[in-house]
Amino acid sequence: MTSYRIERARDPQDLALRAAEYIATSIQLALDQRDRAQIALSGGTTPSQAYQRLGHQHLPWNRVDVFLGDERWVSADDESSNARMLRSTLLQAGEPGAAACFHPVPTVELPSPEASADAFAKLIAQSCSGEPPIFDMMVLGLGDDGHTASLFPGTEAPEVRDRWTTIGRGKGLERITLTAPVLSASRTVMFLVSGAKKGEALRRLLDPAESPQRTPAKLVQPEAEIIVLADEAACEGL
Repeated sequence: MTSYRIERARDPQDLALRAAEYIATSIQLALDQRDRAQIALSGGTTPSQAYQRLGHQHLPWNRVDVFLGDERWVSADDESSNARMLRSTLLQAGEPGAAACFHPVPTVELPSPEASADAFAKLIAQSCSGEPPIFDMMVLGLGDDGHTASLFPGTEAPEVRDRWTTIGRGKGLERITLTAPVLSASRTVMFLVSGAKKGEALRRLLDPAESPQRTPAKLVQPEAEIIVLADEAACEGL
């Protein structure tokens, strides 16, 4: 059974600070054991503050491969692009984090989302060992509908087991996403959860009886304990 460790943050600012510390520690531990570290990051407002802080830290960024757990099938300069968000936070010019090796998800420069998913899978296989590919740190968000990455309830993506990337469809946009086997293969998995509107989804995630069909985030089942870093507003009622 998947095990969760709840870490409570006072507010979104405290959550961002602690998340940045967790990610930095994971990178350092990985680099103590291997030549390079591979991390996969989520999009969204909650983690962006953490990435801003993380990018200020003086780490061996030239030995870190940065991926996204999912990406909307939009151009890299689109306001909804997760890559654009990373470039303005973690990878901001002039900050230490800019030295990281970023592998953006190929999107509209290819002819279709299917082609993008295939290209993304090849990118991952070039950097990550293992089948499924293994990331040192997987940072995930939790949607109020129970989705994580672009594994939305009621869609095909959560059921994909035979490949490492697929097309997620949710909130009116096609997306490229890592699949549940890859999310689960990571050495460390951390969910970032902020705000009262995420409280119900968080309770469902932690409920052993909850169905993964209704709450696809429950499909993330690594061997190690999952860290759930949540602020007080999200934790109310737990």
